[in-house]
Amino acid sequence: MNTPLASASTCFHEDVFYEYFRPLRHPEAHFDIWGGHGLETFGEDFRIVREYDAQHVWTVVDGDENQWIVPGLRYVNRVCYLVTERPHRDAAIEFRIARYGHSLTSNGLARRIASLHRLLSLPK
Repeated sequence: MNTPLASASTCFHEDVFYEYFRPLRHPEAHFDIWGGHGLETFGEDFRIVREYDAQHVWTVVDGDENQWIVPGLRYVNRVCYLVTERPHRDAAIEFRIARYGHSLTSNGLARRIASLHRLLSLPK
């Protein structure tokens, strides 16, 4: 199994996550992880994560061959937590972290965000 969630999840590239959900850089974070967006899984950072509405919390997890960003507060295989401007609405989605820094083209990103909107039943 390549993904940490059930096969009913829809997988997107991490670029879609950053563009649509817009992770926050928390000013009280005690560590500079995950490009400044990550909060640690222990101590004061974990306390900060638990203070946020659960709809805005994501977990970066290690999978078999990749890392993934998944909605909610997870404990198994967690790397760090992310907090976003937009809620995930408990959607069955996950975001694959691109190995070797591959990014989507601007057209590819626009198409995948349109797919995310349909999945979340949101107007464009």
